[in-house]
Amino acid sequence: MNNGNLKKIYYCPIKSLSFNELSLAKIDKNIGIINDRCFAFTRGLNLIQSNEHKNFPKTRNLNNFLTLRNTPSLKKFNFIFDYKEKFIKLYKDNKLILNTNMLNKNDIKNIENFITNTDSKIKKPVFLIHNNKIPFFDTAPNISISMINLNTIKDLEKILNKDIHFERFRANLYIENLKPWEEFNFIDKKLLIGNIKFEVSGKIPRCKITNINPQNYDLDMNIPRELLNNFGHSDFGVYLKPLNSGIIHNNDNLTII
Repeated sequence: MNNGNLKKIYYCPIKSLSFNELSLAKIDKNIGIINDRCFAFTRGLNLIQSNEHKNFPKTRNLNNFLTLRNTPSLKKFNFIFDYKEKFIKLYKDNKLILNTNMLNKNDIKNIENFITNTDSKIKKPVFLIHNNKIPFFDTAPNISISMINLNTIKDLEKILNKDIHFERFRANLYIENLKPWEEFNFIDKKLLIGNIKFEVSGKIPRCKITNINPQNYDLDMNIPRELLNNFGHSDFGVYLKPLNSGIIHNNDNLTII
C-alpha cells in the first residue's frame, strides 16, 4: 500500500548546530544516516569527561552538549562536513569562516576556540568530539532517523493561523501526500522507503529548540506549549529505525508493509 513519498532529506554533521539538505542518503542499519550527528561540541566538561561522552553513549548527558536549545545564537552558523577530505567547513551568511582539518589538532583547537568566543554565555571549556559509529542522537545508544509529515505541519499552521517553516523541526526526512497526523498510525509498524525497510519506533517529543525561527533566529513561537494546548501532547513526527542498509532518494515512495 503506497502511503506517500519522500520529499526532502536532511542531515546534521554536528549535533544540533547544522542542517543540510541531501538529494540522497546512505543508510547503515547499525548507524543510521551516514555522517548524521557524527560530531558534537561538549560544554563545561574536561577532556576526560568529553571523551566519555564520545565513547559511552549510555552515560551521555544531553545537557553537556552545545545545542541550539541552550545556545540559540549558534543558529546563524552552518557546518558542512567533507567526509572525503576530512574537513569541517564553518559558514556564516554563506561565507566560509573556518576550514578545519579534522586530522590537525591545531585546526580542531581553532574551531573550539572560535565557537567558545561566539557567545559569552557558553559554558567553558568546549571540545569537539567525533564518533561515526555511535552518533550523537538524542536517543543514543538507539539508532534513530526522524521523519515529519509536511501535511501535519500544514494542519498545525491552520490551527495556529501562523506560518510554520518546516526547518523548525530539523527532521531527517520530510514526507508528503499523507493525511495530517497519519504518521502516528505507523507506530510499531514497518514501512519501505525506496529499498530501505524501517520500523517506526515512536513519536518525537518536542522541546524549545522548535521555538527558533530558522529564517531570522527569533524565538517567536512556543511549539511544545501549542501542541500541548491543542492536542494534549507535545509530540511531532516519528522516529524510524533502519532494518537494512542502502540508499534512499528524494521522491522515493513510502509504503506500509
